[in-house]
Amino acid sequence: MTFFVKNLQTVDGLISNLYRDISVEEMTRKITGLFELQGYKVIDQQFGNLILEKGSRIKRLLLGAFTTYYKFSVTIMPGAENELTVNVFQQSSGMSGGLIGMNQIKTELQRLNFIFANI
Repeated sequence: MTFFVKNLQTVDGLISNLYRDISVEEMTRKITGLFELQGYKVIDQQFGNLILEKGSRIKRLLLGAFTTYYKFSVTIMPGAENELTVNVFQQSSGMSGGLIGMNQIKTELQRLNFIFANI
């Protein structure tokens, strides 16, 4: 069962989606489980705030685009009528990987948009 209702906004570095009939705790568990399977380290900062991180920042600085490093923050905010707004913010620009690294971040953000639309 998908809880996704609609995409509220997608701009450079931000995805905002609306969900219905799911609690903050359940959404946190779904996101954590889904992204840990994909190799992300999920840091739960309580109250619907998560950090998704994949790869090594040090390796990215040393090897550039030859290694991956993604970092995104997720905020889950309850709304009216049993709705949730989930915002995904890009936390790394990819500049340490040059133009290739920046394109890798954009591509990963598009992939995340698809994943979050299927929750």
